[in-house]
Amino acid sequence: MTLYFEEEGETVLPIPCEELARKVAEEALDYTGCPYEAQVNLLLTTNLQIQEMNEEFRGIDRPTDVLSFPMAEYEHPGDFGCLKEQEDCFDPESGELLLGDIVISKDKVISQAEEFGHSLKREYAFLIAHSMLHLTGYDHMEEKERLDMEAKQREILNRLNILR
Repeated sequence: MTLYFEEEGETVLPIPCEELARKVAEEALDYTGCPYEAQVNLLLTTNLQIQEMNEEFRGIDRPTDVLSFPMAEYEHPGDFGCLKEQEDCFDPESGELLLGDIVISKDKVISQAEEFGHSLKREYAFLIAHSMLHLTGYDHMEEKERLDMEAKQREILNRLNILR
């Protein structure tokens, strides 16, 4: 898996962000049964920057914890078979599946870890797992989808022994 990692803003999370993101992303791909090598872009940013992006792309003028921008369209969540016909979702040079972009607010990682009473590592890993599921076609618009996604996120983190 190729992870393109970028960080902006003065806040520094005292965890190995790039290494942990790669580990969680790879586990999420294994968990969902992705048969391809994949590429993911990850940007760690500030509340202000993610608020601007949230307004621009979703019409919601407030900061959020994570934004996910999938490159591929899935007929069913985690169904990678439909991607063979979508040539534009593969890197022409490497052949890797272009999963998409993840944007995480470092400020939200800190505040939510405190709010939920768990470590920064756990909160950050949770957001990576959550976003990776979005990049592989999962969503949480309906209650059943939300419960399914939450169970998958827990299982990914449990497999990595990243517990509450």
